[in-house]
Amino acid sequence: MSTSERTFIAIKPDGVQRGLIGPIISRFEQRGFKLVAIKLVTPPRELLEKHYADLSDKPFFPGLVSYMLSGPICAMIWEGRDVVKTGRAILGATNPLASAPGTIRGDYAIDVGRNVCHGSDSIESAQKEIALWFKEEEIVSYKHSQFDWIYEKP
Repeated sequence: MSTSERTFIAIKPDGVQRGLIGPIISRFEQRGFKLVAIKLVTPPRELLEKHYADLSDKPFFPGLVSYMLSGPICAMIWEGRDVVKTGRAILGATNPLASAPGTIRGDYAIDVGRNVCHGSDSIESAQKEIALWFKEEEIVSYKHSQFDWIYEKP
């Protein structure tokens, strides 16, 4: 059995504008993941440039940053067993045309430039992205709760 991990999921400006925050949260909750941090934010350009630094040499980078500055973003941290891998599966392929029906992008995304959400692609990326978007005190810990989480052994 895999241990619990965290991932960073962001609902991009098109998803926020279209009122998809609730349906996207529901998909992760229905899968049994714990929401440990959430905020609606209009991030500064510098944060977005750091977040997408690995794409900075791509011709679409300036447009990507501009798009991400175009409206609020719902930034979230989800926790659970294999949440990085499973979260990517819930989101679907980056290109909505290649996303299966039943995935978030397959059901809601319009094109690759407006694909509704972002999800960390590895545990290492998740750790980096979480540190960029959240302070430690903004993250809820269930470790000292009086109740065990349903999918974790006491």
